[in-house]
Amino acid sequence: MKSFNDKVIAEHRANRGQLSGQLAGSKVLLLTTTGAKSGKQRTTVVGYRRDGDRYAAIASNNGNDVAPKWFGNLLKHPEATIEVGPETLRVSARVATAEERPAFAKLIDYLERQQALTSREIPVVVLEPI
Repeated sequence: MKSFNDKVIAEHRANRGQLSGQLAGSKVLLLTTTGAKSGKQRTTVVGYRRDGDRYAAIASNNGNDVAPKWFGNLLKHPEATIEVGPETLRVSARVATAEERPAFAKLIDYLERQQALTSREIPVVVLEPI
């Protein structure tokens, strides 16, 4: 998976967010977090949906019973960087509230499919520009 992500990251950066192949037309951003334990910068590919000037992503880990590492990083260090198309933005991350979750669930068309794969509630992460 790391090799795949590294290729997507390189293509995203080289082509100002335009991807080819199976990811052509998909809505993915590059999320750079600060490692919760290491303090090192980590970049990963994350699907998203836009809500005004905010970005919403799910900490699904492909429906795994364990959240992705980037989620733990954001819990410890909520300030991060996202690359969306040609833009790079500083963001502050937070988990959507229970009241917000239904509206975000309508935006994130794949949340229900991912949620069906695990018994844990998959967090919806809201990325707000700083």
